[in-house]
Amino acid sequence: MSSIPAAPEPTQWKASLALTFAGRGGSTEMIRRGQVGPLAVQRPFFPEGSEVCHVYVLHPPGGIVPGDSLELDVHVEPGAHALITAPAATKVYRSDGRTSKVKQTLRAATGAFLEWLPQDTILFNGARIELDTRLELAGSAACIGWDILCFGRPACDERFEAGSCRQRLEVWRDGAPLLIERTPYEGAIHDASWGLRGTCVTATLFAAAPALGMDESAALLTELRGIPVKPGELCSTTLVSGVVVMRYLGNSVENARILFEKGWRLVRPVIFGRPACHPRIWST
Repeated sequence: MSSIPAAPEPTQWKASLALTFAGRGGSTEMIRRGQVGPLAVQRPFFPEGSEVCHVYVLHPPGGIVPGDSLELDVHVEPGAHALITAPAATKVYRSDGRTSKVKQTLRAATGAFLEWLPQDTILFNGARIELDTRLELAGSAACIGWDILCFGRPACDERFEAGSCRQRLEVWRDGAPLLIERTPYEGAIHDASWGLRGTCVTATLFAAAPALGMDESAALLTELRGIPVKPGELCSTTLVSGVVVMRYLGNSVENARILFEKGWRLVRPVIFGRPACHPRIWST
């Protein structure tokens, strides 16, 4: 009797990318790029001069499938300024029972500037993923970052009715926690009044700089709170352990991005002393 061959395992990826940025006489250079698997950057860009290095993280497969494990490690050395983004949204596809994992660790040494501005993450109905983002700041390092999650695909009327997303977002300075968020997006949280209230997009913008005084923080909060939002959407801004935190809750990734880009344009000059310079990839 001939045996029946086992069905092949669905393709899955284990990929990692390690980047290091260094300050060189007032300029920023990407001095290390370690790549394993399909996670990469092609080359740095300098649309605002040599002082700030823009890089785009690429994931050629185009989406995260069950069992994928992606790891990004970024180190910004003293005197360097790095802006990291991506060319497109991250798609997390329906799970076959396995959980995908994405771990992102970003470190900024004293005197370094870090901007973490990824595109949104879209979770297809039935997706299962763990998202772990940790920023470690040292001394006088400053950072701006955001995270945008979309549950389901509202453009084609797909709701997120099954699956799970366990998200961890942490900001530390000199080994002490500034912002710790650990949220399990599953079950009742999607429709509950204390959760997402039936919306599908939740987003957080954060900014941390030790040189930001109380008066500057108060003025910045007032400006951020003055940004208008669409009817039916919620937005709040507060100060948590010296970290400016802006949150969005609604049904539009586009509106969340517009809101956060306006916030970024207000925050960046205050923290980094530079006007906002949109990465070119955002216009394509």
